Amino acid sequence: MSILKKENILLNQKVSNKEEAIKIAGQILVDQGYVKEEYITEMLKREELTSTYMGNYLAIPHGTEEGKAAVLHSGLSVVQVPEGVDFGNGNIVKILIGIAGKDNEHLDILSKIAIVCSEVENVEKLVNAQSVEEILQLLGEVN
Repeated sequence: MSILKKENILLNQKVSNKEEAIKIAGQILVDQGYVKEEYITEMLKREELTSTYMGNYLAIPHGTEEGKAAVLHSGLSVVQVPEGVDFGNGNIVKILIGIAGKDNEHLDILSKIAIVCSEVENVEKLVNAQSVEEILQLLGEVN
């Protein structure tokens, strides 16, 4: 099962708050068979513990330790929010990359995403992408 495919990516989303944004990222993971429904709750709990805002308009929501039991396959979801959503303290997020990692694979996935997104221009390309293919190309290293 591919970690990232075009069905996992939503462009031009409008959300009213970070909880809604995280639920969308989580629902993609559920709908595509990576996680059970309860993983979304664990993603929201993780956000309450520590913000998943990473800087550069990027957030990487993921579940808690307890949420690992709800992961069926490693997978990613990408939610583009061009207008941005406030993740608290004035931190605006325009790209959410939801992660579900099976058997500690999330650490490997996270490090690959961190490498891509450490370049501000790569994040800008994700924010400004007009097609799912552009996002797949930018995050292709993660697959």
